[in-house]
Amino acid sequence: MSNKNVSIIIVDDMQFSRVVVQAALKKAGFSNIRVASSAQQALNMMSELHADVVLADWVMPEMDGLELTDIIRQRDEELGVYTAIILFTAQEGIEPLVEAFNRGVDDYISKPPNPHELAARVNAAARIASLQNDLLETSQQLEDTVKHLEEMALTDPLTGIGNRRLLSRQLEYHLLDASARHGGVCFVMLDIDHFKKINDAYGHDIGDEVLVGFTRRIRRTVRPTDLVARMGGEEFGIIMHYTRAENFRQSTLERLLSSINQRPFKTSVGDLKVTASIGICYYRGEGEQPSVQNLIKCADEKLYEAKANGRDQIAF
Repeated sequence: MSNKNVSIIIVDDMQFSRVVVQAALKKAGFSNIRVASSAQQALNMMSELHADVVLADWVMPEMDGLELTDIIRQRDEELGVYTAIILFTAQEGIEPLVEAFNRGVDDYISKPPNPHELAARVNAAARIASLQNDLLETSQQLEDTVKHLEEMALTDPLTGIGNRRLLSRQLEYHLLDASARHGGVCFVMLDIDHFKKINDAYGHDIGDEVLVGFTRRIRRTVRPTDLVARMGGEEFGIIMHYTRAENFRQSTLERLLSSINQRPFKTSVGDLKVTASIGICYYRGEGEQPSVQNLIKCADEKLYEAKANGRDQIAF
C-alpha cells in the first residue's frame, strides 16, 4: 500500500497538534488525511468512509483515546474490517501502555512526535491494517465457499458455522493425523453462562442475536485454521490442531475468554454483558488415541467443572 492510498484520520482536541501532525505526514508523502477535533467527529468520519489508520490523542475531553479504541474495535468486529490505531501519549510507566495494548491499540508515539518516527510508525500501522483486512477478506471468501460446498446437514443455519456433525467428522480426522504425525489436538467446549435468563428476559430473537455475535467474536479471536462449531443451544466447540504438540499454549484460551468478556454484545435491546465457561482437553499425539466421543466427554466434564466453580473461567 503506497502512502497516497493510506487513509488516515488524526484526532486531537488541540488544533496546533493536529496541524503539526498533518504537516509531518504530508511531508512524508501521505495525502489522504482527515482531521477531527473530537473522538465523536472521528467516528462520524469513519461512518462515511473507513480509515486504514487512526492517530488519536490519549487524553481528550468527552471521550479519550482508549474509549475511542473500544468503539472502533466494536465497529470493526461488526463490519468485518480492521483499523490500525496509534495513540499519542505523554503517559509515563508501563502499566498505562499495557492497558492500551490490551484494549486494542496497535502502537503509541510519545508527544511531541518526531516526524521521521511518526512516518515510520504510520507506515507500519498501514501494513498491519492491510494484512489484517486481506486476511479478513480471504476468510470471508472461504466462508462463502464453504457455504456453497457444505451440505446443509453440516451447517448451523443460525450462525453459519459447522454443527456437531461436522465437528465430529473433523475431530476424527485431526485425531488420526495427530496420532500419525505426533501432533496435537486441543478440543475446546464453550457454554454461554446463564443463557436461559437472556431468552427468558428478552425473548429468543435477542438470544439468537447474542449467539450470532458470540460466534463472530470467537471466530475473530481464534486462528483461521481452527474449526468453530455450534454443538447445540448455547454450546460451542473449537478444534485447534497443532503440527507439533508442544506448540499449544494455554494463554491462547485465556485470550479467548478475555475477548468474550472484553465488551458487551450489541443487541436490539441494547448492550448485554455475556460471560462464558470453557472446558479443554488436549491430545498430544502420544499413547492411545482417544475416540471422538471420549475427547468430547473429557472436555464436557471440564466444562461442567468450570461451571461448578463459579462460571466465567477455564478448566483444563
